[in-house]
Amino acid sequence: METNTSDMSQAVVSVIIPTLNPGEQIITSLERCLEQTRRPDEIIVVDSASNDGTAERVQRFIDKHAKDPTTTIRFIPIQRQDFDHGATRDMALRESKGDFVLFLTQDALPADAHYIENILKPFADEHIAMVSGRQIPRPDARPSERLVRQFNYPAQSHVRSAKDIPAYGIKAFFATDVCSAYRRSAYLEVGGFEHPITTNEDMFIAAAFLYAGYSIAYDADAQVIHSHNFTWKQQYKRNYAMGREITKHQSLLRNAKVAGEGASLVKNVMSGLIKQHAFGELFWFVGDCAARLLGNRAGTAAAKRESAR
Repeated sequence: METNTSDMSQAVVSVIIPTLNPGEQIITSLERCLEQTRRPDEIIVVDSASNDGTAERVQRFIDKHAKDPTTTIRFIPIQRQDFDHGATRDMALRESKGDFVLFLTQDALPADAHYIENILKPFADEHIAMVSGRQIPRPDARPSERLVRQFNYPAQSHVRSAKDIPAYGIKAFFATDVCSAYRRSAYLEVGGFEHPITTNEDMFIAAAFLYAGYSIAYDADAQVIHSHNFTWKQQYKRNYAMGREITKHQSLLRNAKVAGEGASLVKNVMSGLIKQHAFGELFWFVGDCAARLLGNRAGTAAAKRESAR
C-alpha cells in the first residue's frame, strides 16, 4: 500500500541504476546519490553480467555503507542476454519499495546535490505520474551535441497532459529514463513498461499516463550531466531501433501525429553552428542528420515488414 505522500518527506524514494561495464563511474554515481539533500531510502543496481569488476566494486561500496541508517543499497545481477529496456526496469521497480522510483543510466551523473529534491517537487501535484530531468552536456561534448541537448532539454520546466496531444503530437510523450522519476501507484495502474523492447520504453509509458488521465512533467532544475558523441554508424543504429519500436507501437500512441520537431531541431543546431563559425562541425552534423533519417526510415520499414508477415 502506498504511503500517504501529501507530505513528501514521509514518502519512500528508491533509485534504480541499470549497469553494463560502467567502470569506476558506478561508484561516482552512488556517491552522488548519497550526497543528495534528499537522500534516497534505497538504491538498486541492476547489473547485466559486467566483466569489469562492477559486482566487486559495488559490493565493497555496500560493505562500506552497511551501517548507514538512511539508505539501503542492493545489487541485483542478471544475465546479459536477459536485459530488456522495459522488462528489466519493470522487474527492478517491482523489487523496489519506493512510493517514488527514480531511474538513472550509469553514465548520467546528478549535476548537484539537489537533483533528487528537485525531480520530486512536481509530484506535489497528485496528477503527475512521471517527471524527467534536464540533461547537461559533458565537457567533452562536440558542439552539435551541445546544441542538440540545449534544444531537447531547455531551461524552462513544463507539464503536459492529454489536452496537449493535438498540439504537440508525438512530442507530447517526450520523456527520458536517462533521468526520470515515477509515482509507483500510477505506474502499476497503467501496467508498467512495455516489453520486450529495445528502446523508447519511456515514451510509451508516458503516452499510457496521458491517456489514463495523468500528466507528465519536465523539471529543468533536476539536472544530470549526460551526453554522447555518437559516430554516424551508432546514430544510424540508434534511430533504426527508435523507428522500429515507434512503428510497432503506434497503437499505444494512438497514431498521434509526428510534429515538425525534427526539422526545428536541425534548423536550430545548424543556425547555432553557423553563428559559432563551426563549419567543419556543420558538415559533420549534416552527415549525422542523414544517419538519423536513414536509420529511422529503415527501422520503420523493418517494422512494417514484420507486421505484414
